[in-house]
Amino acid sequence: MFAGQATVSAPFLSIILPAHNEEHRLPPALESLHAFLSAQSFSFEVVVVENGSTDRTREVLAEYAARFPYLVPLTDERRGKGLAVQRGMLTARGQYRMFCDVDFSMPVEQISRFIPPALPGVEIAIASREAPGAVRYGEPVVRHIIGRGFNTLVRWVALPGLQDTQCGFKCFRGDIAERIFPLQTLHGWTFDVEVLFIARRLGYRVVEVPIPWYYNAESKIRVLRDSYAMFADLIRIRLNARRGMYDGAPASR
Repeated sequence: MFAGQATVSAPFLSIILPAHNEEHRLPPALESLHAFLSAQSFSFEVVVVENGSTDRTREVLAEYAARFPYLVPLTDERRGKGLAVQRGMLTARGQYRMFCDVDFSMPVEQISRFIPPALPGVEIAIASREAPGAVRYGEPVVRHIIGRGFNTLVRWVALPGLQDTQCGFKCFRGDIAERIFPLQTLHGWTFDVEVLFIARRLGYRVVEVPIPWYYNAESKIRVLRDSYAMFADLIRIRLNARRGMYDGAPASR
């Protein structure tokens, strides 16, 4: 039995994976996580949230849950990456809770850089493809330009100073996650911005961790199609803040 098995009541690290129609990408993600985590000295769990899949993701998840005792499988008929991450974060029990994209465009070994001892005193750490020292591999120029344009809007409207809010690897101290995520209202792609906006509004420090990042042509974001909805979400975040929706006590779990 290694440190991360399910007998641990409060694991050091929880990894949350949102999984919608991921029957092909989920197995390599779980295998690489297993190889990495089982070599660590800290305790852990992996929470996979399957929501609204129309392929065999749910069956694949059940197969891996039978193999890996530390894996917590969750299912939900409702779609939305933000919804899946929110549920995973609030179900997880870890002292630190990190959500990751299933494609692992960031090498799995980089996880260690988001938690102590590599990052002591961390409150919130987010992967950045723009911070000094980060390297992008294989990203089309047009995709990069559009992404930087959206980040410019994010900095103007909601999060000044943060260079990359949309990379899908973010780590929160557990008690902070339990305060922030009940206040989340957005369930689409822009949920990252809302969560980080809430974090700053509540006084938490967000640190950008530069990473090597590998472009995946199978990304589910369609930048042009989704840009209008994401811009509308930025306005919604500001309106929610003005209405005081991020200032109250978080709802009970």
